[in-house]
Amino acid sequence: MKIQWLGHSAFHITTDKGIRILIDPFLRDNPACPVEVEEVTADLICITHGHKDHFGDAVELAERNSAMVVCNHEHSVYLSQQGLETTGMNMGGTIEVEGIKITMVNAIHSSDMDFVEGIGAGGSSCGYILELENEQKIYHSGDTGIFGDMKTVIKEIYRPKIALLPIGDRFTMGIREASIAAGWIEPEVIIPMHYNTFPVIEQNPYRFKELVELSTETKVTVLKPGETYQE
Repeated sequence: MKIQWLGHSAFHITTDKGIRILIDPFLRDNPACPVEVEEVTADLICITHGHKDHFGDAVELAERNSAMVVCNHEHSVYLSQQGLETTGMNMGGTIEVEGIKITMVNAIHSSDMDFVEGIGAGGSSCGYILELENEQKIYHSGDTGIFGDMKTVIKEIYRPKIALLPIGDRFTMGIREASIAAGWIEPEVIIPMHYNTFPVIEQNPYRFKELVELSTETKVTVLKPGETYQE
């Protein structure tokens, strides 16, 4: 299993069986992304919310790859109108696509589509629990502040092995809050995200790593954009 960070909150996951999953595919206009949109392939695309730095190139990638797009109901309606294959869902629900179980979980963040004229209603922001074919679970929190469900629902019910958490502050958790969230969730591995893409979210991920590893058993893997975590 491979998890490649493409900068910001964009990840390309390849499962043991070769299923390719893209999460929040903000690539073309992402100054941190080291690859061209045309190089990226996907069987499945998950979108956490409607901001352009997360929705990104989802339409182009879905069209070119004939990929299924998983998102909230409101975004699913919008994407269906663009002629894409999409599966809408909502908080607490679980679906299975390409042998991957996908559960939509809460996130504390706004979600309106800021890339359409006049800003379009975008329902709720979310995170995902991905349960891969080998029952390994990955938690992508989406953009979020710290919230109590991390300590209860995420940890006690879903028990992810790997967590992808934002540390950029201002629009999401900062390092302090994310380090507390790490202790609440207790995954084996955390990969920090949503930092250093733009000056306004500049952070030192190694400070986050130090705080987490001093206070928990969790290991923090700091990736550079384009690098891959592999198990």
